[in-house]
Amino acid sequence: MKGSKICGISDLNTLNFIINHPYPASFIGFIVNYSRSPRFVKFEKLKELLNVDKKKCNFVCVLVKPDSEILQKIQYLPFDYYQIYDCSPEEIETIKNNYNKKIIATLTISNSEDVKRYKDYENVADIILFDSKGYEKSDSFNHEFLKDVKTSKQIMVAGDIKTNDLTKFKNKPYIIDISGHLESEKGFKDINKIDKFLNTVHNINS
Repeated sequence: MKGSKICGISDLNTLNFIINHPYPASFIGFIVNYSRSPRFVKFEKLKELLNVDKKKCNFVCVLVKPDSEILQKIQYLPFDYYQIYDCSPEEIETIKNNYNKKIIATLTISNSEDVKRYKDYENVADIILFDSKGYEKSDSFNHEFLKDVKTSKQIMVAGDIKTNDLTKFKNKPYIIDISGHLESEKGFKDINKIDKFLNTVHNINS
């Protein structure tokens, strides 16, 4: 595995735990403009939350079909990547050029044909994320659909992944993105589950 991402962080205690963990996540995601998600963070709270030393972690701004209003509002926040859903390659290229951010282009997958769209995004993405069509829900897709993906870009994989599933990704060059299964109740991360996840990623890669 090429690293890990924990998505849907919405409180400072959890954020600090991840940042200061002996094996911190490579990426930490924040839900910025999708209010249907229980992990959505309002702008004022987001500004306070991001006012930390992120150390080795990359902060990821998760955006669903963002408009110019939200993009202008967040442009000076300390995000390293914009993770974008539901935008065309042309729309993503405009965002990348206007705001000078690295891009995680997200493809939502339900069948093998959906996967083939990655080729359209290679020129505008720094990382390509293959996710389910669940959005705020923890839905899965068949990760075997990815076996024929050949790209020079980093690959990130989400879609109802559990800590106990990680061994099947041991020899895959993926960044593993996990959210819902690190919660005890929807929208609220569980420190113990995060600790187990990060330690498991480290142990598999050691």
